[in-house]
Amino acid sequence: MENRSHALAAGAFVLTVMALLVALAFWLTRDTAVRRAYEISSHEAVTGLQVQAGVRFRGVTVGRVTDIGFDPVTSGNVLVRISVDDNAPITRSTFATLGFQGVTGLAFVQLDDSGESREALPSGAARPERIPIRPSLLSKLSDQGVDLLNQLEETSRRVNLLLAPENQKTLMGAIDSMGQAAGSVQKLATNADKVLDAQLGPQKVNIPAMVQEVNTTLKSMQLTSDRVGDSADEARDSAAAFRRVTERMGAPGGTLDQVAAGVDSLSATGQTLNAGTLPRLNRTVDEAARAARQVGKTVGAVSDNPQSLIYGNGPVLPGPGEPGFAAPGGKP
Repeated sequence: MENRSHALAAGAFVLTVMALLVALAFWLTRDTAVRRAYEISSHEAVTGLQVQAGVRFRGVTVGRVTDIGFDPVTSGNVLVRISVDDNAPITRSTFATLGFQGVTGLAFVQLDDSGESREALPSGAARPERIPIRPSLLSKLSDQGVDLLNQLEETSRRVNLLLAPENQKTLMGAIDSMGQAAGSVQKLATNADKVLDAQLGPQKVNIPAMVQEVNTTLKSMQLTSDRVGDSADEARDSAAAFRRVTERMGAPGGTLDQVAAGVDSLSATGQTLNAGTLPRLNRTVDEAARAARQVGKTVGAVSDNPQSLIYGNGPVLPGPGEPGFAAPGGKP
């Protein structure tokens, strides 16, 4: 009966200590700061953004995301409600973007101010004011990448059209026509020599027929030149389009530079994560494992000897057959 009362007392003591610890944790984590509510309506996806995600103003944490849902005013938009500290400098020129934390994929709301207005943006819990959102860096890269692929596809289509079998036949036909025209010119020169020789000899040459033949030859040469010029214009247009795309890709601050900057940023974030965060996380896990083993040992000791919580670790009573053993009294 005495052991049972000791066990009840130990259990009550443990429950009391646990309740005190819970109350202490609640008291330490309580939030007494005055906050203001704002809303952000985004037509883009908010992948990676979760409730309780951070809200930062130029890198400084100033609040949390309290709710994510669909915008009842603008169909198809995502409505994000945030809670911001009262001392945060939110003005009418403040705008929001969606940022990402390293390589984890977790998103947060990044606030910034263009400086166009210094008037504070008031807000209330019943009808929060809305902060405009701008596209993030990844969204811009994605949009420009799509445009670049479309331009490359159009250039490739024009090159393929220029090198199509029909155009190749046309180009070869133009070359053949130029050869025939050259042969006709040579033939014309030979006929001219014959005419000159004939005009001085007893035989006469039909000059009008020769002039008509020359006109026909010149018309054929003109047609061939027009066809070659059309083919050259198409080739020139395709080359100019390809050159413009290449210049846009390789220009300072262009798509390639932006992609390289994004890759460098991701690489630097991964190195920071490997060099600093992961070793600290491993040490924290090891310390938590040691603490868990110590707590397990303590719980095992309390389970074997619960009265030690009240009386401490006293001497062990002798058992049956040991010197000093005394049989307990009869039950009442």
